[in-house]
Amino acid sequence: MPQSQSLSGKTAVVTGASSGIGRAIGMSLARAGAHVFLSGRGQAALDEVVKEIREAGGAADGLAMDVRDLEALQGLVDRAVSDSGRLDIMVNNAGLSHPGKLTEQDPEEWREMFDVNVISLLKGCQAGIQAIRAHGEGGSVVNISSIAAQRRDSAAYGATKHAVNCISATLRAELEDEPINVVNVMPGAIATNFARNFDPAFLTGMAKLAGVDAEVQKGKKLPDELLEKVQALMAQQLCTPEDVAETVLWTVCQPPRVNIAEVVVRPPKQLALPS
Repeated sequence: MPQSQSLSGKTAVVTGASSGIGRAIGMSLARAGAHVFLSGRGQAALDEVVKEIREAGGAADGLAMDVRDLEALQGLVDRAVSDSGRLDIMVNNAGLSHPGKLTEQDPEEWREMFDVNVISLLKGCQAGIQAIRAHGEGGSVVNISSIAAQRRDSAAYGATKHAVNCISATLRAELEDEPINVVNVMPGAIATNFARNFDPAFLTGMAKLAGVDAEVQKGKKLPDELLEKVQALMAQQLCTPEDVAETVLWTVCQPPRVNIAEVVVRPPKQLALPS
């Protein structure tokens, strides 16, 4: 790995890190030398990620939590600082989508998306910035948005990602005189469990396309075999979580004089996903 991408002595917090993009980001930052503190809903899945990082010689800790619990989210950042002495990188990755027509959708699905994708991200930004300020050496806040924010008709999920872009731009203006960079990353279609809340017919079609004989249910974890085979078959329409992770690593390894404000990470061909 190039020396310019060394994070030795740095500490990072990554939310939504038990699978998908968050998991890949956590592993990428750890390989570069950062001590990573990871959150996710399932402790068992987090333990697997932490074990893999440690076995590869990295430093990692995992804390199962619901990011909607803002006290727990603050506690994650506090633990990172107390255990390692600092925070350098805050990655607000946790997010979810409930596709559906606005005229028919359950308002509780709207509430969950805004709570996770917006309110929790705001708290993560606030807690992370305060912790980065404390050691006085600067750092980065990375917000994982979506290319849905580039569309005006991307439904309730897209509205939450428009909000993320607004939050990132506002923080960037607030922090102009401080050595804290704010990076807004907008992934396109990625082969992850993010699709678990899509319409069952869409998910079943994915399974048939991949030739995977597996029961696919809305809201349930998608089989790893399914995700791997779909990505391999649709490499022109689906990026991998590692593609996003390597982009995040690149942005946080830039010198303080360089602020990568926004990055779009998408496959060569755009895949029309439910909204």
